[in-house]
Amino acid sequence: MKADEVRGLTADQLKDKLADLKKEQFNLRFQKATGQLEKSSRVNEVRKDIARVKTIARQKAAEAKA
Repeated sequence: MKADEVRGLTADQLKDKLADLKKEQFNLRFQKATGQLEKSSRVNEVRKDIARVKTIARQKAAEAKA
């Protein structure tokens, strides 16, 4: 997911996307613990996507206040 794609989302869409990413992160951790994880690089991708969504959501909230 690119930052430009995330910037185009509304605040509600960002919350939904964050919830989906956290759910995916949980599932990936569960797969890793049980030895079923096929693509280990996806864990880092999801982590970075979560950070990207949180950062842009915070920026949008700051812009709304100003």
